[in-house]
This record gives sequence, C-alpha cells and structure tokens, in this order.
Amino acid sequence: MTTPTHAPPEGHIDYSKTLDHRTKMIILFGVLLGLFLSALDQTIVGTAMPRIIAELKGLNLYSWVTTAYLLANTALVPIYGKLSDLYGRKPILMFGIVVFLIGSALCGMSGEAFLGNLFGGPMMQLVVFRGLQGAGGAALGSVAFAIIADLFEPADRPKYQGLFGAVFGLSSVIGPLAGGWLTDHVSWRWVFYVNLPLGIVALLFLWFKMPRLASGLKASIDWVGAFLILVFAVPLLLALTWGADGNYAWGSPTILGMFALSAAALLAFLFVESRHPSPIIPLKLFQNPTFAWGSLARFMFGAAFMGAVLFLSLYLVQVQGVSATKAGTATIPLTFGLIAGAIGSGQIASRMGRYKPLMLIGLMAMMLGFWWLSTLNADTSYSSVIVRMILLGLGIGPAMPLYTTALQLSVKPWEIGVATSSGQFFQQMGSTIGVAVFGAVLTSGLTANLGKAFTEQASANTGTVATTLKSIGDKIVSGEGTGGGTVDRNATPESSEQIRTRFTALRQNMTRAIQTGDRAAVNAVASDKFVQSLPADVQKQFTGIPAGGVSAAVKSGFAQTYAAIESAVNSGDINRVKAVAANPQLPAQLRASLSSIPAPALASPQGRAQILAGIKQGLDAGAAQAAASTEQQALDQALKGIDDGEKISLASTRAAKVAFADTVAHIYLYCIGVAFLALLATLMMPNLSMPKRQKGEQVAPAHVEI
Repeated sequence: MTTPTHAPPEGHIDYSKTLDHRTKMIILFGVLLGLFLSALDQTIVGTAMPRIIAELKGLNLYSWVTTAYLLANTALVPIYGKLSDLYGRKPILMFGIVVFLIGSALCGMSGEAFLGNLFGGPMMQLVVFRGLQGAGGAALGSVAFAIIADLFEPADRPKYQGLFGAVFGLSSVIGPLAGGWLTDHVSWRWVFYVNLPLGIVALLFLWFKMPRLASGLKASIDWVGAFLILVFAVPLLLALTWGADGNYAWGSPTILGMFALSAAALLAFLFVESRHPSPIIPLKLFQNPTFAWGSLARFMFGAAFMGAVLFLSLYLVQVQGVSATKAGTATIPLTFGLIAGAIGSGQIASRMGRYKPLMLIGLMAMMLGFWWLSTLNADTSYSSVIVRMILLGLGIGPAMPLYTTALQLSVKPWEIGVATSSGQFFQQMGSTIGVAVFGAVLTSGLTANLGKAFTEQASANTGTVATTLKSIGDKIVSGEGTGGGTVDRNATPESSEQIRTRFTALRQNMTRAIQTGDRAAVNAVASDKFVQSLPADVQKQFTGIPAGGVSAAVKSGFAQTYAAIESAVNSGDINRVKAVAANPQLPAQLRASLSSIPAPALASPQGRAQILAGIKQGLDAGAAQAAASTEQQALDQALKGIDDGEKISLASTRAAKVAFADTVAHIYLYCIGVAFLALLATLMMPNLSMPKRQKGEQVAPAHVEI
C-alpha cells in the first residue's frame, strides 16, 4: 500500500476515528439515499419514455433525453470531486441533491402550459432539464463514494463500498417496475416527482447529522481546468454518440471537428494542470501506479460492463421476443448476481485484509460469463440465459467497490475526493466509448449477418419464397433497405405463433372478401402488414375485390353482356347485332351464333324472343360455371400468395433472430478482450494490501461537532 509521506493539511480531521458508529450509520443512510436517487433516475425513466414521446411529440429527440443526462453527469464528475476536497463533502453533496431535485421537478413540468414554448417546445424542455438533473447527479455519485473513505478506516471500507454497488443493482430492479407502474396508474410526470420526497429526506439527514467532512486543503479553484475538461468531454461524448447512432457519418466534418476540438482541449488541459497549484485532476496522481493502472482498468471495465447490460437487453428483445419494458426487468438475475458479488467481496476483503485476489477472481468470472454469453444463439433457452446473467453479475460485482477502495487507499486522505471522482470519470468515459464502438460493431455485423441468414433461409426454400428471401438478403447487404419492410431492426419481432395466427386470420378475411365482398374483410386484408409490405400493384390484387365478391362480379358481367345483346336483337337491326358479335371479349361460340343470325329472323317479335331465349339459356349456364371457376381461381391465387407470405415472414423472423443472436454473441467475444485488458491492468496494480483489524480490536470514538 502506498503510504502518504506528507503531513495532512492544517485543520484536517480523521472522521473515521472521531465519529461514533451510530452517527456514521445515519450519515451512511443519507448518502445511500442520495445515491439511490441518482441510480434510480437512470433506470426509472426508460419505461416511461414511450408515453412521454407520445404526449410531448418529440420522437426525434428521444435519445437526447438520456444523452443530455450522461453528458452533464460525466463531464462534471471530476470537478465535483475536486470541489469536495476543497470545501468539504457535505456542502457539495447537498448542492448536488438540490440541483438534482430542481431538475427533477422541472422535468416533471415539461410541456405544461405555463412553460409555453420555452427552449423551442415541450420535448426540448425535457432534454434541457434532464441535463440539469445530470449536473446534480454528478455530485451524488462522485462525492458519495469519497464519503466512505472519510467515515471508515481502510479495514472497513470494502464492505461498505459493497453496499454502494448494491444500491445500483437494486435501482435496476426497482426502476423499471416503479417507472411502469407510475406511468400506467398515475402519470409519467411522477417518474420525476417521486425523487422529491426521497431527496428531501436525504437532505434532512445530511443537514442535521452529517459533518462538513472537510479535508483541510486550502487552495484556489482551477476554473480554467474545469472549463477545459468540459470542452474535452462534451464534444468527445457527442461525437461518439452521434457517430454510433448514425446521425452523422464517422468521417463527416461535424464528427471530425468535434474530435479535433476535444483533442485540442485535452492538450490544453494537460498543459494547465501541470502548472496549476491545485489542479482538477492532479497529474502527479498518474505517477502512482495503483491510481494509473486502476484508472485504466476502470476504463476497460466500464466499456465491458455497458456491453454486458446494453446488448443483453437487445438480445432479450430481438431474439427472446420480450418487450422493451420486460427486458429491463429480465436482467434482474444479473442484478442479483452483481449485488451478491459486490456485498460478498466487500465482506471477504475486510476479513482478508487483501482484495487484489478478489478483483482478479471477479474479472476472471466476468470473462467466463462473457465467453458463455458468446455462445448465445437463436435457440438458447431463457433459463440458460438467466444462469449466464447470474455468473456475469457475480464477476462484475466485486470490481465496482474494490477498485474504488484501491484508489482511495493509494492516495493521501485529502486527495480522496479527486481520486474517487477521477476513477468514476474514467469508468463513465469507458462506458460511453464502449457503447459507441460496440454500437458500430453491431451495425456492421448485423448487416453482414442478416445477409448471410437470409441467404441460408433462401437455400432452405424453393420458388417465389426462395427468390424473395434471396432478394431481401441482397438488398440488406447492398444497403438498399430491408427488402419490402419484412425486417424492422428496431421492432420487437413476432413469434412464430403470432405470425401463424395473423396469417390464419388473413386467409379467413381473404376468403370472405373474395366470396362475399364483405367490406370489413377487405379492409382487414388491406391493413395487414404483410399486404402493406407488397408493391402497390400487387396490393391491388389483394384489395381490389369488387362489391359482392368475385362470383357476383362475373355474373354481373354476364348480365351486362346479355343486356347489350338483348338491346341489339330487339332493335331488329342486323348491323347492330353484327357489331356486338365483333366484340372480341365475347366467347367465340357466342360470337359465331350472333354472326349466323339471319336478318329475317329479327323481323318478328316471336323470332327475336326465340333467339334471346336461346342466348340467355347459354349465358346463364356459362355465367354459373365462369363465376365458380373465376372465384376458385382468384381464391387459389390469393391463398397461394398468402402461404408464400407466411413462409417468407417466418423465414424473415428466423433470419433476423439468428442474425441478432450471432451479432450480439460476437460482441461478447470483444467484451472478453476488453475484460482481459482490465485484468492485465489490475495485475499491474501494486501494493494492494490493506490494514486488517485484529479480532476484538475497537476504536474509541471521539466527539466532533456536526
């Protein structure tokens, strides 16, 4: 363990020895409650977003509701950490909670009439207020972890750090459930308002029970460094987010310009930090191998962790077929594993007095979990996915608290705030960059795998089905689209049972429409998504059904033909009769009969009646036969098209599931590599022993003013 060699600043108080256990527990409760607010907000909002989008009408800003929060949160984390070292944890933490609560209240008010057209509209109001929430939430995360080091001695820190990891796990369980319930039974606005009573309780606990927790450090604020870290982080995160989302091409002037601005700000930041007496991130910390390697390990860990959570949800939605809301709750097994790993590793580390072995074991379990996830396919059972999630959670859990403990023990007590927040900053940056990189892998890999999967499905079929599937695959690979609307990469896929049920209903409606011309059946056929995916001229073959049905239309045509013949014959004009006989649309036999009628036969009413009676008898017999034949032909043709459509839809859904499963599994192979880099960085971390309290040893508390 790296031991501080400099004397503490004047006025520095060792709160781990001066506060009694009861006071520590009260402070810990308030801090955990505040941290729970921040963690809950990141999971509770997602389930309410569809309702929010529908009411505020801002689908184009959907991703920005999350992006704005993460941008503000990530960029401000190291700044809050430094400020808490200078001014104490209590004022910074309370300031963060107040800002967070103000942002929460304003988020809940977004779109209210009294706000008018502020910021350009209701959805933009929500985006701006979410950014304000993120600005407050940054203090909750960065300061809360530092407080553990202030309150507890090194021997006790890991087990309490584990509680903080458990808070994040608990919020991922409660958040989606609470968000869904509040949205369905109260209002989506209460997804944000629920923070207010919890936040007020946390504020009261901290105000009355928490000491200032000042480091005693006296220095000027590095305002230039704070500004430069914002200029570095915000453009970088925006460029990565926009590039991964496809808003801009990676080589576009906008993305390249943001990367250039971020790089310039980073160089300027390093220059300023190397000369400022109290920098936001002291560069000398990187001379500490525990801090340097630990920060790198957390960066890699953050990237792998986000890959685990984000793409596991995608697999559950696109392959297992659960809804987006259920996907959030379906990761509960991973959360339970994470909580068990975080709390259990903290307790064991406190007893062992060493935690590097636990970190390495956790990372190896994490790699094993990623390897197992890389074997996912379209037919993996849900119960098997759950076991994989539990193993991954057990691997992730130990890293969250123990990395923080390692960094805190490697620096001086009055540098704990900046060291803790810097570690979080690197982890969050790793998460953002990991999402961007893995997102690009998803996009490119999915295109290739979709083309391959459709080609395989085409080879397993014949005729029109095979040709259509091959065409869809070729269009996807060439970037022309998804081939007739059969593949929506964002929608929850239908199950095979749902597809068969839908096509059974389509057959019934098609049959009723052809036989009776029922308009409700015709409208149901026209609204079916398979029919709507067809070219316009092909759609007409399904929807252009005459009133009364095909049979009635044929009989009506025969009736019109007889009426024309009747009119010509009753006129007694042989030329009119011959003109009708020249119509090429009439049957050849009827045309021959009309052409052979002698002019004298038209002279008398009796002769004309006799001619018409014979013609009508023949037409009536022909009409019944033609109506039945035409109706059956139309029905056979339509049902053949529907059968082919069902086969295409089933094959398309299967191809999409196989492609998504293969792509996500491939991403987990990359996650193994990232986790391995985190393992190597952790192996390079020296001096990871920690003070171990002897059995029965007690520390006498000393009184300190709250």
